[in-house]
Amino acid sequence: MQDILAKVLKKIKPTAAETKKFQSTTNQFIKKLNTQLKKIQAKAILGGSGEKDTWLSGSHDIDIFVQFDYKKYKNSEDLSNLLEEALKKAVPKFTRLHGSRDYFQTKHQNFLFEIVPILKITKSTQAVNITDISPLHAQWVKKSPKLVRDQIRLVKKFIRANDCYGAESHIAGLSGYVLEILTIHYGSFEKLIRAAAKWEHKDIFDVKQYYQRHQIFKDINPSKLRSPLIVIDPVDKTRNAAAAFGMEKFLLIKQKARDFLKEPHLKSFEREKVDFKKLEKQTKYNLVYIEINPLTGKDDVVGSKLLKSFLLLKKKLIPFKIKEAQWKWDTKAIFYFILEKKQIDQFYIQMGPPLKFTEHVETFKKKHKSAFQEGNKIMAKIPVDNYKLEEFVKEVLQDKYIKERIKSVKSIKFG
Repeated sequence: MQDILAKVLKKIKPTAAETKKFQSTTNQFIKKLNTQLKKIQAKAILGGSGEKDTWLSGSHDIDIFVQFDYKKYKNSEDLSNLLEEALKKAVPKFTRLHGSRDYFQTKHQNFLFEIVPILKITKSTQAVNITDISPLHAQWVKKSPKLVRDQIRLVKKFIRANDCYGAESHIAGLSGYVLEILTIHYGSFEKLIRAAAKWEHKDIFDVKQYYQRHQIFKDINPSKLRSPLIVIDPVDKTRNAAAAFGMEKFLLIKQKARDFLKEPHLKSFEREKVDFKKLEKQTKYNLVYIEINPLTGKDDVVGSKLLKSFLLLKKKLIPFKIKEAQWKWDTKAIFYFILEKKQIDQFYIQMGPPLKFTEHVETFKKKHKSAFQEGNKIMAKIPVDNYKLEEFVKEVLQDKYIKERIKSVKSIKFG
């Protein structure tokens, strides 16, 4: 296992040249922005995995937090507007994105900078918005031994490769910060993976030991404790940092951990590519493979709409006996379904009113020419318009609910 981890780390740890480029570009950007921010008593700082030194090689996303003076701005709702005015003078082009506080994105020297306005706080209780706490997270992670940073990189790569990274609603996985907490708690990738294989529902991680075990369920709002793992934020004891974690991803991580321990392999750190030909070869059942053009916009909003579209299609396909249903979205969005049946019954039975309600029975008969009596009820044999799989899928994709949540269907393949 250690040989494999060493090979993976060599690939994912930023090189000296990459780190130098990252630092020089970031410092240049922050310096330029801070020139404009002085006038409004604000200051830009590096945040996220860049500040914690837990970022992966090849990553071109950089988080910048713009801290506004707490006393002056704690009751202000204009942080985003103030930052926008400063950005207009500091960078040639940027995009404003909506969030709990609006934030901004801009590209600079092949890096994507995400600039977030926050209040400068010294303790979590001062936070007006959840993003205000972010620098405190970085400070806590940086107190851990430097050697653990590489272990965090291995954990992040493993979780990313297995589609469990991210706390957004359409992913319901583990955030980078939660993975940092868990890795620091266990001390290494191997110890975390061995533990993850045996995780139990409602396992609690309270690294600062704020609570006695069962006291958590008395002191924290139950709505924050629905996740299968409970990870108390080391800098905010009222917060379950893993609150967005879903059961599906919980079970998937457990399974992937068991698989890796049984047979450690480099492929466990590589995201599996899905394509029609590969899936067609792997299954003896019927395959539906759909490529979707997503809407444009904020990732978590676009992803949530894709998920809702996928779930509706999945629900509609239940009569075809689903063996497997998955969706993936990185460079492109894909829905695929493996189904036992290629067609369903050409008719379904519509139940009508009891015979004693004669007036309703007559209305039912007029509406359905195929009406027949069974026991004390009237029924009808209703033809299904699209009972064959291909026609059925194409019809469902025209549903208004789906069409409002995607840009278009790029292609549909059946196998």
